[in-house]
Amino acid sequence: MLTLGVLISGRGSNLQAILAAIADGRLHARVAVVISNVADAPGLAHASAAGVPTEVHSHRGWPSREDYDARLVQVLRAHQVDLVCLAGFMRRLTSVLIDAFPNRVLNVHPSLLPAFPGVDAQRQALDYGVRVAGCTVHLVTPTVDAGPIVLQAAVPVADGDTVETLSARILREEHRLYPEAIRLIGEGRGRVEGRRWLSDPR
Repeated sequence: MLTLGVLISGRGSNLQAILAAIADGRLHARVAVVISNVADAPGLAHASAAGVPTEVHSHRGWPSREDYDARLVQVLRAHQVDLVCLAGFMRRLTSVLIDAFPNRVLNVHPSLLPAFPGVDAQRQALDYGVRVAGCTVHLVTPTVDAGPIVLQAAVPVADGDTVETLSARILREEHRLYPEAIRLIGEGRGRVEGRRWLSDPR
């Protein structure tokens, strides 16, 4: 069984999607710990309600980003985590954490990468005038939103869409896609080759 560590900063809706997929048998995994850098993140309550241990480690007051990430590595290893899942964790990771879990740090992003990386991807998509947006689950590398793509889902942009309406539809796809990507990795149905993720269609 795949052991997950989930990092959050806010409401934790993708965390809830992961926990729901585990509960209904779609995902053969367990969440060993949920870590937040924000003490009052609503997602912590969702984790506690599901019986998942939680820890708060503020990013403030550390000498460097690397020192903070080293602390996260300690916690994740203490819980024997196999795969680190970023679920609205609003911190850029350094190589300290990424290298500690090679090809085992996963993120979901609200665009069809490589289009619209970084913050406000939905607003970027609307400002650009695209007719199709979407979401991407990808492995994390030191370059933001540039790691190997595991899965993507397209979301049509409707006339009159706002950032809020488009974000809501993309989020529904994130909730579907993220547990599926975790399942593929847990079942070994793919591998990283160079800078690409190659799926195994077994």
